[in-house]
Amino acid sequence: MSQKRQLAIAVFLTRHGHHPGAWRQPGSAPAGLPDFQHWARLVQTAERGKLDAAFFADFVGQSGDSTKGIERRHAFLDFEPLTVIAALASITSRIGLVATVNTNFEQPYSLARRFASLDRISGGRTGWNIVSSLADGAAKSFGVDQPASHAERYARADDFVAAAKGLWDSWEDDAFEGADRDSGIYLRRDAVHPVHHRGPYYHLDSVLDMPRPVQGYPVFAQAGNSETGRDFAARHAEMIYAAAQFIEDAQAFYADVKARVVGYGRDPDTLKVMPGLSFTIAGSLQEAQDKFAALEEAVDFSGDLNLMGHDVSAYPLDGPLPDLPEPENGKGRWRQLTALARRENLTIRQLFLRFNAVRGHRVVLGTATDIADAMQDWFERGAADGFNLIPPLLPSSLEDFVDQVVPELQRRGLFRKEYEGTTLREHLHLPRPENPNAAHQRQPALVA
Repeated sequence: MSQKRQLAIAVFLTRHGHHPGAWRQPGSAPAGLPDFQHWARLVQTAERGKLDAAFFADFVGQSGDSTKGIERRHAFLDFEPLTVIAALASITSRIGLVATVNTNFEQPYSLARRFASLDRISGGRTGWNIVSSLADGAAKSFGVDQPASHAERYARADDFVAAAKGLWDSWEDDAFEGADRDSGIYLRRDAVHPVHHRGPYYHLDSVLDMPRPVQGYPVFAQAGNSETGRDFAARHAEMIYAAAQFIEDAQAFYADVKARVVGYGRDPDTLKVMPGLSFTIAGSLQEAQDKFAALEEAVDFSGDLNLMGHDVSAYPLDGPLPDLPEPENGKGRWRQLTALARRENLTIRQLFLRFNAVRGHRVVLGTATDIADAMQDWFERGAADGFNLIPPLLPSSLEDFVDQVVPELQRRGLFRKEYEGTTLREHLHLPRPENPNAAHQRQPALVA
């Protein structure tokens, strides 16, 4: 009998929570210098709730050459993702740890080596959120004078992933299992496969200085909503972080990316579609609305007002969104934002509160039962395989979800009561990629 389909649930962690008014609320994380113990408590709470993974974004180079309004920006001073998941791996045992790494600022060899190390250290719990965006501040921080186009950045990311896979496959899984002190043989000579990668962007000849990851490859995550992003996800991703506020949009996205996956010869179940979900939980809908309103009232509209890379502070806050050019980064999200603005005739202020504050994700307010109902509805109606939680206020929003919503989902048979595996791939019921070199070695020789 096939296993009953269950929700996949990850949580996107930030220091104070995702709502821009969160840091000013009582009970939010302390402002000032980053504190690892705070991150440790958050991830341990998520693990207590048996969540699949904790996800860490990276907004590198966000200041660029401008410090205008910097004194009011709270999204600074967070730990570099690979560094923090290495530390978190040592104080957790089951939850997956997904780090964002931008292919514009890395090399396949060095990143493949770090992920192989981290996957071994964590016992097979790593994921790589593959990002190829290139914001202006990041370009200036890294000295990029002529940023590549949207299409070229995705093409380079495609070549990057191919090179990294080759490096992870340079050792067969059992290459080091037959070490013999008496003979002096440390590894199987026929289990090493040097990489000779000749792609459009990367050329390398190497053997990775690290055995193959526990999972074969880290779980690949991606968040592109554009046409190019969706196609990239269909080729490579195993988790895709989607953004939709309405079920019709979510269903259309779900059907589209699943069809693209099939078009690349993959099983559609090997890509988990996980829309973002912002939530506020209370004893009643009115109480939840009041809690959310307190967050809204704390939003600061002074200084730069950035909408997907556009500074709109020169326009009337209570006026309509002007016609602005489509940005090179976040094309899919920009189209969602403008469609919402036109569809509901929203002002710039309303757009910030409806879209920018939650980056286009769905917001559900109510009791734990209401949140579970909303998740089950999208899950069962072809809009999601699970959700990437976007807690508005931390740590309280996550604690509320783990203590109230998770038991309700478990009662309905929609979510696990205990971890059944040890790796992130096992949590998500994803296949472990076979090493193509080993598969080739096992093929019987042809008889003339």
